[in-house]
Amino acid sequence: MMDYLADQSLMLRAVAMVLPLLLAAGLALLLRRAERLDVTTRRLQGVMLGRRANQSAANAFPARLLLGIAGFGRAIAGSGVLSGKALDGIRKQLAGAGVRGSNAVGLFLGTKIILAVTFPVLLAATVDVHVSGLMHKMLIVAAAVFGLLLPEFILKSMRKRYLAALESGVPDMLDMLVMCTESGLSLEPALTRVCSEIASIHPVMARELALTTGELHIMTEPRAAFTNLGERSGLRGLTRLASTLTQTLQYGTPLAPALRSLTTEMRQDMLTRFEERAGRLPSLLTVVMILFILPSLFMIVGGPAVLQVMQQLRN
Repeated sequence: MMDYLADQSLMLRAVAMVLPLLLAAGLALLLRRAERLDVTTRRLQGVMLGRRANQSAANAFPARLLLGIAGFGRAIAGSGVLSGKALDGIRKQLAGAGVRGSNAVGLFLGTKIILAVTFPVLLAATVDVHVSGLMHKMLIVAAAVFGLLLPEFILKSMRKRYLAALESGVPDMLDMLVMCTESGLSLEPALTRVCSEIASIHPVMARELALTTGELHIMTEPRAAFTNLGERSGLRGLTRLASTLTQTLQYGTPLAPALRSLTTEMRQDMLTRFEERAGRLPSLLTVVMILFILPSLFMIVGGPAVLQVMQQLRN
């Protein structure tokens, strides 16, 4: 009977150790879908990309769960615990990772608080009762800190992947934009056409262009929309594109030659970066050779001699 209870206790502790990881993975997936909660943004992207918004998605269980977590986070943000500058910084970080919408900040804050409370509770169920009180408290505090910082780590990883996907779509987007402008389209129709054509290949870039095109329709000053395009991601290619488009509108210079010149410069910069990476290869290969190849070579060359010396010393 005691062995059965011990086995049941070990099983419960194992399940309790796995639950935080499953919860973190689930909330990470929910955080990636935060922008889908904003109905206005979803409809705008649907119009720009030629798709209808899925109205039934707002009634699904994950969406209701997201709305509940976002409401909890908005209550925390509205309580005055965080300053306006801190909230703006969080909003910019989320926008840089592709998570936008009216519920993004609330969902992020709600996720941090839920993980900071859930991890210590689940850890308390797994820690042995014979652990000293100081160690028990330290483990609980470490679990709370880990749960509080885990969404930020996930957000940094999401931002890296988002910027990599965005950067990979810049050359194709510029080439298509040059072709559209040279064929006689003005700037806004050219952006709309590029957005619809590039959606299947580079959906991340299509989303950015859809948002910029929507801002061009809404804002009275087009330069503000292009400035937002460069500031949202902080990507150098989009920042230069925003500056080129702003100068073209401000001084009335031809759009197609400016874009073609920008495309040539960006391709040259890309080749320069590739050459820099290739130039670092000899030093990296030297480190690999010292750590892995030379010890094996010394063992092969000097191993027999060492074995003979050891045999002679034994005799």
